[in-house]
Amino acid sequence: MPLIRLTASSGSLTEEGRAEIRQELAGAALRWEGFPDTAFFRGLSWVYLTELPEGVQGTAGDDAPRFLVEVTVPQATSPVPDKSGLIQDITQVVLKAAGLDWHAASRVWVLVHEQPEGSWGAGGAVVRHADLTALADAQRAAS
Repeated sequence: MPLIRLTASSGSLTEEGRAEIRQELAGAALRWEGFPDTAFFRGLSWVYLTELPEGVQGTAGDDAPRFLVEVTVPQATSPVPDKSGLIQDITQVVLKAAGLDWHAASRVWVLVHEQPEGSWGAGGAVVRHADLTALADAQRAAS
């Protein structure tokens, strides 16, 4: 159940990449969270694409596009404390969507934010990791 925010300069994604990136980011996050890639869990995977106007983002060194991906998940979600696989997959998704190769990977920053148990809510109620796991297990058993 990720919340993903991608911030990028306008025009930095290819037309095809821009059309596909929400699905690709959600799929990568669900895979690493250990949730099934079903319509239900994709419906809980919110992806925001914020495109910045030209000239408002860059470094002091150059104006090559940079990408910031913030992935927020419930703290107990990740089955492993090492987030390197998630970060690598998210980076690859962004590079593909921008039409860039791995040499540009340093221009993609991925920040993983873990929300403490009891601090994630939806529909006016706290969403607990155990509830999400039970839903995932029920969907796996049904398929």
